[in-house]
Amino acid sequence: MSWQSALACWYLRRQFRPETLKPGINVERARALTAKRVWSPRVPRGWHLRELYGQDDAPLRGEWIERAGSPVAGVAPIVLYCHGGGYYFCSPRTHRSLVFGLATRADAAIFSLDYRLAPEHRFPAALNDTTAAYRRLIGGGIAPESIVIAGDSAGGGLALATLVALRDAGDPMPAGGLLFSPWTDLAATGASIHGNDGLDPMFSGPAIAPAGKIYLGDTPATHPYASPVYADLHGLPPLFIMAGSTEVLLDDSQRVADNARAAGVDCELEVWQKMPHVWPIFAPFIPEGNRALDRAAGFVRRATSRAAQPSSAMSMV
Repeated sequence: MSWQSALACWYLRRQFRPETLKPGINVERARALTAKRVWSPRVPRGWHLRELYGQDDAPLRGEWIERAGSPVAGVAPIVLYCHGGGYYFCSPRTHRSLVFGLATRADAAIFSLDYRLAPEHRFPAALNDTTAAYRRLIGGGIAPESIVIAGDSAGGGLALATLVALRDAGDPMPAGGLLFSPWTDLAATGASIHGNDGLDPMFSGPAIAPAGKIYLGDTPATHPYASPVYADLHGLPPLFIMAGSTEVLLDDSQRVADNARAAGVDCELEVWQKMPHVWPIFAPFIPEGNRALDRAAGFVRRATSRAAQPSSAMSMV
């Protein structure tokens, strides 16, 4: 573990984890703290940030990071990114360090989706937004095999649930799924919820299930579109998963990898020692975050290497 990573874990243990020990969940406080602490990196040289936050921009509401002067139509690969935040806080702006780093390494245009948040918009609002965004990309002329759907934490679970929902609906499948520390079991039944409680510098184990209820409402926590660890994963494209060894959500990754392989899905799982939840978001400060993004970008390039030439009909995106 680098000293930078150790410092990040120390900060999380002092500033973030205590919030997860408090009774109840204050949604507005979580949003306010995130907005206060958000750090927005510079747009990489040679790249362009295109923000689409108007009401009329849905279902592609969010932001593109793309090479300057290079229209999305001429770019492969493309990543549809789902940010984390428990389905009730964070935004594309809070995750720019991760998204920018992935885009430049993979030489990919990335659309970071501003999906609707709970409790104002409970399940399946986020899933509906993600599937609609994917369909708009396809409808705009982007080849499915040039797209990777990615996400972290809740956004990682959402990315996986989106793959399952698209398969069930008979949509053309994207090239792959990239998941950073995904939250795939809102029922919080994994052994690591208890086994890593106290080791995880970011979360307490008992806080996970109550957080899920904010998004679920009356939906059962084992619904496969909300908790894709319970889904049948056959027929999904290749998956690449990263998780830290001390995360309370570690089993959410391990069980998905086991289930995917049992269903015949090509699935790579990397467990990084003593890394905090979604550590690539701390790039470029944490060396391990930089290396993780290098690995993730390699998967994006491999998964989309057989992409067909996209058409030029891209006026909608």
